[in-house]
Amino acid sequence: MTPWTRKLHKWVGLIIALQFVIWTASGLTMSLLDADTVAGQQHRTKNLDEPRMWPTGMLSPAQIVAVAERPVQTVEAFWLQDRPVYRLVYESTAWLVDAADGQPVLVDSVTASEIAAEDYSGNGAAGEPEWMKAATLEVRDHQAPMWRVPFSDSEDTTLYVSGQDGRVLERRNDTWRIFDFVWMLHIMDYTGRQDFNNPLVIMAGSGGLWIALSGFWLLVTSFRLGEFVPKRWRPARELTVFDPDGTKLRSVESHTGDSVYLALARNGLQLPSNCGGGQSCGLCEVRVRGIAPAPTSSDREHLSQSRLKMGHRLACNLTVAANTQIEVAGGAGLWTERTAKVETVTAVTPFLREIVLATDTPPGPEFQPGAYLQVHVPDYTLQRHDIDHPEHHRSDWAALDLPTTLANKEPVRRSYSLALPVEKAGGHLTLLARFSPGGQGKKRHPTGKGSTYLYSLKPGDTVRFSGPFGDFALQPGNREKIFIGGGAGMAPLRAMVHALLDGGANERIHFWYGARNLREAPYVAEMAELAERHPNFTWHLVLSEEAEHGAGLIKGLVHEATHDALLRDHPDIHSCEFYLCGPPAMLSATRQLLNKLGVDEAMAAYDDFKI
Repeated sequence: MTPWTRKLHKWVGLIIALQFVIWTASGLTMSLLDADTVAGQQHRTKNLDEPRMWPTGMLSPAQIVAVAERPVQTVEAFWLQDRPVYRLVYESTAWLVDAADGQPVLVDSVTASEIAAEDYSGNGAAGEPEWMKAATLEVRDHQAPMWRVPFSDSEDTTLYVSGQDGRVLERRNDTWRIFDFVWMLHIMDYTGRQDFNNPLVIMAGSGGLWIALSGFWLLVTSFRLGEFVPKRWRPARELTVFDPDGTKLRSVESHTGDSVYLALARNGLQLPSNCGGGQSCGLCEVRVRGIAPAPTSSDREHLSQSRLKMGHRLACNLTVAANTQIEVAGGAGLWTERTAKVETVTAVTPFLREIVLATDTPPGPEFQPGAYLQVHVPDYTLQRHDIDHPEHHRSDWAALDLPTTLANKEPVRRSYSLALPVEKAGGHLTLLARFSPGGQGKKRHPTGKGSTYLYSLKPGDTVRFSGPFGDFALQPGNREKIFIGGGAGMAPLRAMVHALLDGGANERIHFWYGARNLREAPYVAEMAELAERHPNFTWHLVLSEEAEHGAGLIKGLVHEATHDALLRDHPDIHSCEFYLCGPPAMLSATRQLLNKLGVDEAMAAYDDFKI
C-alpha cells in the first residue's frame, strides 16, 4: 500500500499544492486592497443618507394601499432625489408612487443619470445610461431591470441604479473587479462567484485533508522504532554475509532495529543503490537465509513473486531483529573499489555515448553480458562547454536548455550495463550511457548526475567503479530467444546477442528495438550486418515518430510491433525466452503484454535500470 500511497500522495499533492498557492495568493491580494475602495465608498457623496423632514399634506400609507392596483406587502416612505415618494413592495417586485397624488413614478434614463451623478463625487463625467433587463456578475445579488451609468474616471467607476425604485444598487470600479476575480479563485466558484460550498472547494479541501493524513502516514511508516533508541541501548546482533555459492564472506556487528543496508554501510560494505536506501530503486536486493520476514509493500513493488518466495528482500527495508544471515549477489565485489582508464569515448547517437574502459586488472568471468557496474560519480562542477560533442550533433545539443554550470554536490553511484562481451572488447569494459538533460522549458529539474559526469570524460581519465552486479543474464539451453528493448536498454541486449552469436548459438534469436527516429537508434548498421551473417538472427528497428517502410523500418511502439508481427501468431510462444530492457514505460507495457499472452514470469528476464 505504501508505494501506491506515495505515488498518489505525490500527484494529488501537485494538484492541491497549486490550489494552496492560489488560495494564499488570492487571500493576500484581497487583504492588500483597500476595503472602502472595493466597496466604492471613495467617490460617494457624503451626507446623502441624512434624514429629511417629511412634508405635510402627503397621502397616508393607508390611502396609498387603498388605491393601489395590485397587492402590497410593505410601504416605505422614500425620497427620490427631492421628490417624496412611497416605495411599495409585493414579493420580489417594487415600484414607486408619488406621495402627493399616488400616481406611479417611473425611473427613466434622465432620472437614473441624475441619481448616479448626485451619488458620485469623483472627477469623472457620467456616460450614457444603459438599460439592463438582466443582471450581470457585477450586480449578481440584485434583480433587473436596472440602469448602468458609467463614469470616465481612472478607475472605470460604474453605478447601477434600480429601474424599479431608483436606489443605487452597487458602486463598482477596477479595484472591486480585481477583488472579485481573486475572490472567484479563492472560493473556486468560476460561474456565480458566490457559492462558498461548491463541489470544487469541497474536493480541494478533502484533497488537502487527504494529503495531510497520507503525508503523516508516510512519515510514520518511514520511521523505525530503533531509530529513536540510541545504538548502545539496543542489543547487538551478528549479521553474516554469504556469497550465493555458499561461501562466507564476512560477519559484521549490527544492532536490533538497524536496516541491513545501514548495518552493512556502517561497516564499509556498500550495497548497490541509486536511491541511497530510500526504497525506490530496488538495487539493494539480498536473500535471507532461513525464514525470511513477510515482504513489505516496497519488496512487492520491486521484486517478482518467485523471488519473494525464495526469500529475496530489499536490504534498505529489511530490519535486523536477531542474528541474521544473508546472501548478496556480487560477493566481495560489493566492497571492492576498482579503477579504470578511459580508452575511447564515441558518440553513437546525439544522446547515446559509448565509453570503453581499460581496467587495472583483467576482468574475470563475472563480467558477463547483462551485468552492470556501479560507477562512482564524484562531486563536480562543470561548465556546459565541458561536455563535448561532434559537429554533426551540434544542432541536437543546441536545442537543449542546459544551465551554464552543471554541478553534483556530493558523491553518488550510478548503474551502467556492459554493452559488449568483455572478450569481444579485447578485455575492456564497454558502457553505453544516455544523457539525461533534466527538465526542459518550464519543467526545470537538474540534469542527470551520472550521465553528465560520463559525458565529460576524455581518453586518459580515471574512473572508479564497483561490481559487476546483477542477475540479468542469459539462461543455459537453446530455447528460442526474443529480445525487446529501447533507449539505453540496447547495452545489455547487444552484449547478450553478441555472446550468443559468437558462441555458435543456433536457436532462433529475434531482436526488436524501439527508438523515436532513425537518428536516435544506435548500432543499426552493426545489427543489420549480424542479421546478414547469421541466418538464425533477425533484427527489427521500430520508430515511434517516423519510419521509411521502403527501407524495412517499422513505425509504432516496439512492444505493439513485436506483438503484431511475431507474438500474436507465434506457434509456441510459451517455449520462448524473453529478455527485456529499456525505459520504464516501454518495459512496463511489454511486461503487461507478455502477461496477457500467458507467458510464464520465469521466462521473461528484464533489467529496469532500477529507476
